[in-house]
Amino acid sequence: MGRFRTAKHYAAASILLPGSATLIWTGKVWLTALFLIWLVASAAYWIREERKEHQERLARTIGAMQNASIRTLNHHRHDWMNDLQVLFGYARMGKLDKTIGYVEKIRERMAAESAIAKLGSPSLISFIQSFRTVTNSLTLEVDVKGDLQLNELSLDGEAVAETIIHTINAYRFAVKSDSAGLSVLRLELSADEDALYASFYYEGELMNEHQWSQKIKQQLEGAPLKPVGSVQNFSEMLLRAEMRA
Repeated sequence: MGRFRTAKHYAAASILLPGSATLIWTGKVWLTALFLIWLVASAAYWIREERKEHQERLARTIGAMQNASIRTLNHHRHDWMNDLQVLFGYARMGKLDKTIGYVEKIRERMAAESAIAKLGSPSLISFIQSFRTVTNSLTLEVDVKGDLQLNELSLDGEAVAETIIHTINAYRFAVKSDSAGLSVLRLELSADEDALYASFYYEGELMNEHQWSQKIKQQLEGAPLKPVGSVQNFSEMLLRAEMRA
């Protein structure tokens, strides 16, 4: 992508040569004509390189999205295979009670994933579903209370989704990866007639609690989600977004 930017700058700088000649030898019609032709050619070249740069950037974005989708599908396929193996093992041993119990766990997980898929924000849904593909140091658990769809609430759903993503990332980048236990972040989303609530519960250690606190303050500045109460800590944080009247 840098080569396109360099070529555009060279094309723009090349205008200085005929432009300077026109200023030095004023009254030369052919110099003025040459300058105009050079200017049009440089502009055309700039536009062509701009389009090439945009196409390459778009291709990179599409490729990244495709790779993320493939990794997410592979993780889900791995989970499904594990579930089938466990169910097959219980069935082969004739443990009907354990088979029924495990099927119930699968049903609950499917219901939770269905609630996430209905959140109404493609960016947030994609982020949650692909979270396991971007880190192994933090487990994210999401509990959506009721039939919650951000795009149907009287608030800026995309701004709320962006704040939630930034908050989760603040935890992800602050996790102390060499800690003995597994770090878990549980997110609960709920809403009533007055507001949307996002509750974060963290189990684990952070590399630097002060840096995490500063990052959270920065992310929440001007965001629709605001802290509830004056005391917030990394292990339990409740955010609230007011509904518009």
